[in-house]
Amino acid sequence: MRVETLGDGEPDVAVVGGIHGDEPAGVHAVEHFLETRPPLERPVKFVIANEPAIERGVRYVDADLNRSFPGRADGQSQEVTLAHELGEELKGCVTLALHTTQSYDGLFALVDEIRDLAREVCPQLSIDAVVETGHAEGRIFEVAPETIEVECGYQGSKQAAENAVQVTSEFLAAMGALPDEPTAERAELPVFRLGDPVPKDAAETYEVFVDNFEAVLSGERVAAADGSVVFAERDFHPVLLSAYGYEDVFGYMGEHVGTLSQ
Repeated sequence: MRVETLGDGEPDVAVVGGIHGDEPAGVHAVEHFLETRPPLERPVKFVIANEPAIERGVRYVDADLNRSFPGRADGQSQEVTLAHELGEELKGCVTLALHTTQSYDGLFALVDEIRDLAREVCPQLSIDAVVETGHAEGRIFEVAPETIEVECGYQGSKQAAENAVQVTSEFLAAMGALPDEPTAERAELPVFRLGDPVPKDAAETYEVFVDNFEAVLSGERVAAADGSVVFAERDFHPVLLSAYGYEDVFGYMGEHVGTLSQ
């Protein structure tokens, strides 16, 4: 794990990339700031997390880091140990964790629940939506509850890398670290609550017929596995829905629960 602080003093703001080793956009963003070293009004801790997985170009070495928190100092896998070490680094920090996805080419944020941080910061980011995930054991919120995760676009794409730099700049501006950096302006930012998964049977080929965050009505075609169609059993908004992003689910059914505004 690489950790470096820019600015003077003890940081209470952090930016993390590389939680998953096959998602280079966050690593690119962290390296961009460490190389350009912009003058900051408050100290910020920059972290490249799972270096062994990054070097191999794999999601993880032994276990998914973002399902391993809070970890253990004497963990039996490198990610369980790393989860503990990363948790120690992020104590007391408001954190931006950068990710990418195979389901959506834009940006959206995930939080465990809508609190003051999401209300204040998310409307200042160039994101299309906020997803409230609820508690899920092992995620980064276990050690850094004041965290916003941002999916920056398609995994491995140049655009996702550019998006990661942009949203990091906006986050730092929202936190008062880059006071002259403009933030996004919007009237309303939709909020969705993550719901049940859309099941995915084992198959050779998969298809998805709907768009993430766009309303799906009961009875509509949602996806297919080897031509066997999955129909919507109720109205919902797809979240993280893709043909090949997950092994055993297409994604999740979301519920539109409100908006955030500046």
